Amino acid sequence: MIAPLLDAQGLTQTYHLTSGMFGKTRALQAVRGIDLSLNRGDILGIVGESGCGKSTLSRMLLGLETPTSGQVRLNGTPIGDMDRGTLSRKIQPIFQDPFSSLNPRKTIESIISLPLRLHKIGDAASRKREVRDMMDRVGLPNRVAQGYPNQLSGGQRQRVAIARALITRPEIVICDEPTSALDVSVQSQILNMLQDLRDELNLTYVVITHDLAVVQHLATEIAVMYLGRVVERAETGRFFADPQHPYSRALLQSVMTPDPQLGIPDLGLGTAFPDPANPPTGCAFHPRCIKRFDGCDRIAPNPVSRPDGGFVECRLLETGTH
Repeated sequence: MIAPLLDAQGLTQTYHLTSGMFGKTRALQAVRGIDLSLNRGDILGIVGESGCGKSTLSRMLLGLETPTSGQVRLNGTPIGDMDRGTLSRKIQPIFQDPFSSLNPRKTIESIISLPLRLHKIGDAASRKREVRDMMDRVGLPNRVAQGYPNQLSGGQRQRVAIARALITRPEIVICDEPTSALDVSVQSQILNMLQDLRDELNLTYVVITHDLAVVQHLATEIAVMYLGRVVERAETGRFFADPQHPYSRALLQSVMTPDPQLGIPDLGLGTAFPDPANPPTGCAFHPRCIKRFDGCDRIAPNPVSRPDGGFVECRLLETGTH
């Protein structure tokens, strides 16, 4: 059996919140005991509502935050044991907003070449060649190399951010909402480009998003997060054909249709998102679940294997009442 490229075990991240100068401190568990593995060449899409812990998980995978408990391993080595330079060459992020993630005072060539200079890779001439090669790969014309970010469109800026992330040839790229700040007409171009680059450069992606259309287009597997937990994971085609968790089904039903006569879908989830600092007992989803039954408010579900691969955390499957 091939060992996973990236392996996370028991990841938990707890923040301590204080209300005012003399207020009591509350613990907020943004991520609650997540296990995650990723094989080389995979594209894992992580979806869920805002506040479910997706971005916190991505920062731990990048090594930007140390988990309260649990461990992330890259090629079998704990990332906490790796120096920052080595880790940053192997795992790179693509940030959500290309308007704020690029230095407005630096030229495009300087922005893309920065990782090469930081890691002392090559000389000035070879760096210039690498930059031009990467610009060509991401579809940026040579004429913009001496320009500045404010002279580019949103799609071009995101291409610059992608070129900067890939210039050191990382093994894994963490994409946090990579197309959310772009026009719809540009999003598909960026997604297709990411797919092509994955094949050309043997990349592995983790795609953090709330947009199901993005993961359906790009991901090979999907993990659904709810209140700090992964409640379902499945191969993309199987997930969209047969979602098992009630929350996964609600997410798919939430996709808006272009038919104005159908209106806004009623998912039965209510309007209030549960408080992460005071999560419900038992199954965290039970207050919003239309299929809850006796015990869901007291007994936390265990992962149950899906018949076609992956798993689901839901007592409906545990008890055979699905």
